[in-house]
Amino acid sequence: MPDLRLVPKTELDRLRAADADPDAKLAALADACRLNALVAVKRAGSGHLGSTFSALDVVVHLLFDELDTAERGFADPDRDVFFSSKGHDVPGLYAALYALGVVPRERLVRLRRLGGLDGHPDVGVPGIEASSGSLGMGISKGRGIALAKRLLGRGGRVVVMTGDGELQEGQNWEALQAAAHERLGGLWVVVDRNEVQSDKRTEEIVALGDLEQKLSAFGWRVETVDGHDHGALREVFARFRAGDDAPKALVARTVKGKGVSFMEHPVALAEGGGTYRWHAGAPDDESFARAVAELEARIGERCAALGVAPPSLEEVPPLEEAQGTVLQGEPQSGAGTAGRPASDARARRAVTEEYVVEAYGEALLELGDERDDLVVLDADLASDCRTRAFELAYPDRFVQCGIAEQDMVSTAAGMARHGLLPVVNSFASFLASRANEQIYNQASEGSKVVYALHYAGLIPAGPGKSHQSLRDISLLGALPNVAIVQPGSREETRGLVRWAVSEAGESVAIRLAIGPSPRRIELGEPRGVGCGTVLREGSDGVLLSYGPVMLHEALLAAERLADDGELSLRVVAMPWLNRFDEDWLAAEVAPFEHVFVLEDHAAVGGLGDGLRAVLARRGSRSSASMAGRRAGRPSRRFATTVSTARRSRRGSPLASASGPARTPLGERPAHLVGAPRPALDSRLRRHRDRERSRGAPGRAARRGVPGAPGGCRGVGAAASGRGCALR
Repeated sequence: MPDLRLVPKTELDRLRAADADPDAKLAALADACRLNALVAVKRAGSGHLGSTFSALDVVVHLLFDELDTAERGFADPDRDVFFSSKGHDVPGLYAALYALGVVPRERLVRLRRLGGLDGHPDVGVPGIEASSGSLGMGISKGRGIALAKRLLGRGGRVVVMTGDGELQEGQNWEALQAAAHERLGGLWVVVDRNEVQSDKRTEEIVALGDLEQKLSAFGWRVETVDGHDHGALREVFARFRAGDDAPKALVARTVKGKGVSFMEHPVALAEGGGTYRWHAGAPDDESFARAVAELEARIGERCAALGVAPPSLEEVPPLEEAQGTVLQGEPQSGAGTAGRPASDARARRAVTEEYVVEAYGEALLELGDERDDLVVLDADLASDCRTRAFELAYPDRFVQCGIAEQDMVSTAAGMARHGLLPVVNSFASFLASRANEQIYNQASEGSKVVYALHYAGLIPAGPGKSHQSLRDISLLGALPNVAIVQPGSREETRGLVRWAVSEAGESVAIRLAIGPSPRRIELGEPRGVGCGTVLREGSDGVLLSYGPVMLHEALLAAERLADDGELSLRVVAMPWLNRFDEDWLAAEVAPFEHVFVLEDHAAVGGLGDGLRAVLARRGSRSSASMAGRRAGRPSRRFATTVSTARRSRRGSPLASASGPARTPLGERPAHLVGAPRPALDSRLRRHRDRERSRGAPGRAARRGVPGAPGGCRGVGAAASGRGCALR
């Protein structure tokens, strides 16, 4: 990690207080915030620099000059309200709030880390007026705030920053027409018109056309300005203040990556062969050093022109966490293309070289060669979802829908009704929830669509809760004719994709981890619909989980329990999240009093709920214990939860990895979560002594575990109805 140096708040205060041209001073402050945002993203290891840099001149001008928020304070009900709907630009907003003394330095330098700042705006952070990250909600929220101010008789304007690609989301246009109808003159929308989305030009994804004319047609007063010209911004904001009761829209023409020459989109697109690489991801050390040098030099030049000394910088200590132990925050922009950034290769070495999402893209490409009816739909995430190779190979069968999951799903439904097999791609948190009604409608028609839910689960956590999909299994599991699976390895991914496309008789939702696998797990292809794979033998309990991250944690927990607690835990990879072979499941759990599930999902509606229903229906004596992965040291926390369940009485204890155990009847067995290690060891010894005194059977007597029933055939046979019983 290179040396990291921030512009401290004291130096930012000195710049703000300088008796100099206000617009030149704002330009210098914007560059200082760019430098601080760059340092925060580099230290975090992930973040969004391109859209941060394009928006920062507008953000600084609003917060430092135009709006009264800093003067009144964020608790004043009559304050001006500003927030970003696009969310990607939050490192710059944090840097500006740090300069205003709202966000402390300690949190700024812990961007995307525990105890720091979320990777997308969250109202739990001081100065953040609205949570975002899921695109298209901001104008509606701004409308609501403006209506609240009107109804409550409060003053203050409401200013919402949106991205230009974000306007592909239909909710924006619903809010635009409603705000004009309500004559909300105090509502301003600033469109960061930087012309580039995740890695392609907006006009290549879904063209916006004459944006100014469209906004005017919706009844808004519209102006266009250079978003980096503070003098021009000052003039247009003055006209907005003097305007009538029509809502105001400013199309700010900006440069993505503004302030660092090789990140600015005209240069970066040319160097990337039409692909922009600086949307997501931290720069490698060489690129970081070049960017810092450019910013520091220009800050010095601007300060000289202002007649003030350049700011002194303060060093930021390295992270106390060991480097290379944290899973990748997000894919680098351009991942999955031939020109993957060099920094991505370095990031990949932190854990393993395996990405299940890469195996997904490879399998899709192979199936595209075999099936002329296969079409792929994407929501401006072709690089992240590894569908870019399919797009290049079969452009006529690739449909780019932009940031519009609802439209994408209904488009796929229409295709499916007329003989095509659509594969729909987006992040799980957006696809399963935002388009849930459309998925239900498609599934109820009896057609078949494959839904690829990327970024599924808790990890990576850096982007914040807007991107953590912990509800998709329950949302989709309630729909008819939708099977849900999540592979745990490259081979299992390829097998499940092929099954979903070529063999499944219903729609299939494939959850996919987006980051590297923490360890390589030898799973092979799925052995049968509804059947899992034993990864580790054990005799004291059985633990089922799914996906590369949670399977790693499950194995790690079992290893630690064996080493420290002398408990023998059987670990089973269960990729089928709502389709179960009941005979296989009954045989698998029969020798054990307790069945544990390690979820990469909320406890409600996940794999555990499905298994518990099957076991209850069959009258199994096994109890079902739930362990949800939380931040911190999940394997240790889970290990203590397992110990808790062993001590509990017969029943159905539901032990959370971060809270007390509970039962369906409301009883609360004692739990050991967070117990000091010596105390835990002592309780385990007392528990074993009690077992021996009662003559409980030992491990040797319980060692044998029957295998899967002979009728559980391969995936192909099961899908045709000749193998497993599905429920």
